[in-house]
Amino acid sequence: MKLSKQEIMDALKKWNLAWDNYDFEEIMELFHDEVLFENWTGGRAVGKEALKDAWSPWFANHGGFKFTDEETFVDEKEQKAAYRWLLEWPSFEEGCEGKTERRRGVDVLHFKEGKIIQKLTYSKTTIEIDGERFPLRI
Repeated sequence: MKLSKQEIMDALKKWNLAWDNYDFEEIMELFHDEVLFENWTGGRAVGKEALKDAWSPWFANHGGFKFTDEETFVDEKEQKAAYRWLLEWPSFEEGCEGKTERRRGVDVLHFKEGKIIQKLTYSKTTIEIDGERFPLRI
């Protein structure tokens, strides 16, 4: 099942809403059972259950985050989207704990059978806290 450009955009709206609502189950529902996830640190999960296991602790230990869609490109023919985002959340950086941290990145999303089959995440190597830039620590 191929998605139209509008259906991909609708899926991304659903994606953003699920993140805004911290709805882990709804987020996981958007993934294909055979999903491949790679993050900006080189972390990797193959399969929906492995991704759920990898992300569960993150959701349990993080709150107050907000992703803002800064720009989205959709390739209907290839069933792909590039989603440029801004993450704002309480920082865990030493000396800045609890202050608003801003981090920017891009997700490259591939769709198969109406679900996300690949999520490749790339992040800038700097973060911003109180208008000052810091190197991102892994």
